[in-house]
Amino acid sequence: MIDLRLLRDDPERVRSSQRSRGEDVDLVDALLSADERRRASGTRFDELRAEQKQLGKLVAAAKGEEKAALLARTKELAAEVKAADTAQGEAKEEAERLQRALANLIDPAAPVGGEEDFVTLEEVGTPRDFAAEGFEPRDHVELGRLLGAIDTERGAKVAGARSYYLTGPGALLELALVNMAMAQAGAAGFTPMITPALVRPAAMDGTGFLGQAAENVYYLADDDRYLVGTSEVPLAAYHMDEILDADKLPLRYAGFSSCFRREAGTYGKDTRGIIRVHQFEKVEMFVFTTPEDAEAEHRRLLQWEKDFLNALELPYRVIDVASGDLGSSAARKFDIEAWVPTQGRYREVTSTSNTTEYQARRLAIRMRDADGVRPLATLNGTLVAVPRVIVALLENHQLPDGSVALPEALRPFLGGKSVLEPVAAR
Repeated sequence: MIDLRLLRDDPERVRSSQRSRGEDVDLVDALLSADERRRASGTRFDELRAEQKQLGKLVAAAKGEEKAALLARTKELAAEVKAADTAQGEAKEEAERLQRALANLIDPAAPVGGEEDFVTLEEVGTPRDFAAEGFEPRDHVELGRLLGAIDTERGAKVAGARSYYLTGPGALLELALVNMAMAQAGAAGFTPMITPALVRPAAMDGTGFLGQAAENVYYLADDDRYLVGTSEVPLAAYHMDEILDADKLPLRYAGFSSCFRREAGTYGKDTRGIIRVHQFEKVEMFVFTTPEDAEAEHRRLLQWEKDFLNALELPYRVIDVASGDLGSSAARKFDIEAWVPTQGRYREVTSTSNTTEYQARRLAIRMRDADGVRPLATLNGTLVAVPRVIVALLENHQLPDGSVALPEALRPFLGGKSVLEPVAAR
């Protein structure tokens, strides 16, 4: 949630942010009106309660007809207090509902526009020229079949579309990537965590995933639980309803979890292979820090993501995501897109978002420093989303015979193996 004081002081800034996102601008004025009703109803309730207390003292001292009149007023006042209390509760509930529906304020530095209006910040590495090398690159599905690493046919048979098995070297490759990511995160001071895949509604709503992203969330109605689409959710909610000491910040966590996404609205997109799937594993970085350090921490998260992809020797680009393509919680987001040779384009493999105080307010997470108690900032960043990185690894490091050269940094996590070889060649 955004700070209501900021909304009252500078509503045009909030309107501008909503407009840049392509979100409902009228929501701002609706919230302003609801906030005014909430405050007015609270004032009215307090006035009536004060009168009620004063009347109680007068009744105790009164006699005769005066006392009878005061008692009659006491009865009337009790009904007014009850009505005012109800009105106050309703106004508070409506204001909070509207406040939770409002997206985070966009960072002024973020580019404005839709999905294609991102700004490329840098390109790292050079895509291979397979024509100059004398062979046509295979896509990750064919490579996975040759290597005995990916089985999408049986995945679809057992679990439906956008499902897959990682087998043999594919399974070991996933474990290697996860362990490599956790090793890097641990060296950077992150606490490794295995997080819940099922969470309560408060956790999912608190991170902002029941707004614009709700259609992609799996909900178990009988249990009133959600399957997470990212460990960002349980990591953000880890300190829900807590006050953290500022001198212990930043708190950095690296969470490993399965992730579940319905992929609603993507019919016909990426139907081949494992680029867009319903279930995958991921290592997510999550940080609790001071609002003053959030921007610098965001750059650090981006650098850690780059370090990981540099170690995997993948060509990629970094983009500054445009306002209309941001999630509701993010004030600014950087994506890293790896080159996929058979598609001839860059595809997203990681992202990192600065959610400022937005999630912390929703989850009631605060910090205590010399100035008192106030909301802190949260940030998140993907270190490795396994399937898409496997796609990039196989396609970018393939050899003419269908084998795949492994980058040196990954080899210690695969028992020293330097090449994945086709099954038929064994």
